[in-house]
This record gives sequence, C-alpha cells and structure tokens, in this order.
Amino acid sequence: MSNSAIERAAAATPPGVARRVRGLSDRAIAWIFVAPSIFLLLAVNIFPLIWTIRLSFTNFRVNRPNAEVEWVGLQNYRRILTDEDIWLTMQATAHFLIWTLVLQVLIGFTLAWLINRKFRGDNFWTTVIVLPMMLSPAVVGNFWTFLYQPQIGLFNYVVGFLSGADPSSFSMIGQVNLAPWAIIIVDTWMWTPFVMLICLAGLRSIPTSIYEAAECDRASPWRQFWTITVPMVLPFLMLAVLFRGIENFKMFDLVVQLTGGGPGSTTELTSINLKREAFEKWRTGYASAYAIILFVTVFGLASIYVKALNKVKER
Repeated sequence: MSNSAIERAAAATPPGVARRVRGLSDRAIAWIFVAPSIFLLLAVNIFPLIWTIRLSFTNFRVNRPNAEVEWVGLQNYRRILTDEDIWLTMQATAHFLIWTLVLQVLIGFTLAWLINRKFRGDNFWTTVIVLPMMLSPAVVGNFWTFLYQPQIGLFNYVVGFLSGADPSSFSMIGQVNLAPWAIIIVDTWMWTPFVMLICLAGLRSIPTSIYEAAECDRASPWRQFWTITVPMVLPFLMLAVLFRGIENFKMFDLVVQLTGGGPGSTTELTSINLKREAFEKWRTGYASAYAIILFVTVFGLASIYVKALNKVKER
C-alpha cells in the first residue's frame, strides 16, 4: 500500500477510534484478528460435540420434538456395548479397514518406488495413476457399480477370462462372500495414489549421498533398501496410514453407492449403521451415544498411533 493510501486511511479514521487503536498492544490486536476464527471453531465443532454428549444421556428423538425427554444416564452406552449387531458392524468395519490399509500401503509404496527410479514417461504415468483420487466418491461408486454388473460388467469378464469362470456366475456386490471385497477393491483403486504420493515425497527426500556412501561400503541394493530406504520412508508411510485409517473408519458415501450396506448387513459399516439409527429409526439419544463411542475409539487409537509415529521420527 502506498504512503498516500495510508495517509488517506488514517485521515478517514475517526479520532476516537484512532486513539483506542493506538492504545492497544500487539497481543490485543492479534486477539482481535484471531477471535472470529476461534468463535467460528467453537460454534461449528465444540458446541455440537457438547450438545451430542448431552443428548447421549437422554432418550431424545428428533422426530418427536414435543415428547418428554427423559434422562437415562449410561443406558444408551450399555445397550450399544452389549448389542451383538453393533459388534458385527464393528467387525465388518475392521475387516474393511485392515485390508484396505494393507493393500494401499503395499501397492502405493511399490508404485512410488518404481516411479522414483526415473524412467521415460514417469510424469505421464504419475498423472494417470493419480486420476482416480481426483474423482468424487459418488462418481466412483456409480462407475464401479456398472463394472460389477454380472451380465455387462467389464470386471466379471476380466475375471472370467483369467480364471475360466462364467462371467454371469457371480456377482461382486450381490453375494455375501464377495461384497466386502468389492468395496475393498474400489477403495484401494481410488486411494492408493494418495499413499503413493506421500511415499514418493519420502523417497525423494532421501539424500543421494547416503546411497553413494553405502555403495562405497559395498552394500548390496537389497541391503540399501532395508537399511536406508525403508527406515527413512517409514515416517511418511505411517503418516499415510494415519490419514487413510481415519478416513476409512468413517467411510460412508462410497459404500452407500456400491452396496448400500448389503447384501443383508454384510457391508454395513459403523458410519452406515449410525446413519440408520439417527435418521431412519430416529433414536437420536442412542445415536448420539453411538457417535461418542466411535469418536473416543478413533481419537484414542489415533493418539496412540501419533505417539508411535513421533518415536519413529525421533530415531
């Protein structure tokens, strides 16, 4: 801003306001700028959390606003923790979470290692690999629903060509034993590029001088990989696992588009089950307790994981 503009702004400022502003410390001015963001954070995040905790101890139903609300204490929490259907949903979520993380880490790290070797067209292939991550989950769900169709889907024909099975003899999203793997395949296809990019950043942050020193000491490529590459990329890899673990624990839209939680409740993850309790059965107090349990679970596991990640980074 030019001096003339500053002078005009100063001249237009009322004398009383100018005196009060000149009397403020730098700390007070900083709080004036930060306060709106803090207020917005409290309004959007903290207040709904406190309100949800309060509702979790009641039998409140949002579709019955005029009904008397009773304080039930820990009854909702006891019902959730002793409900066998809830534990089956947790098992389905754990199955989805573990397998997606394992496949995305293995495939993502392998792709990053191959691209890091610098070959002709590596930038082009990096762009092609990253494309699925740029798509909307709703678009990906509809796209793969079409690919999984037994009669016209390309996926069944590829599997049939490789295995010799009849393409119309199985349905990836219609059979109980295949539906969980259907959503695992799609999530792995979509989010492996994310893991690849983080691993690629880790690989390219390793100084080449370390590999040169290892070659001078006659270390084999295999030994360089396990003693240099893996330890130095491990913090990046653990960070990618943290991000994907949190996101997959609350996975909703992709599964709804593919299977809707079916067949039966085979692919009904905790997020889908929570939505049904809150917005189909309208058990708001029960669903609030359910949400708090999931929040504490994710927060606790993430805190333990972050401590392990910090120890790895300090080595």
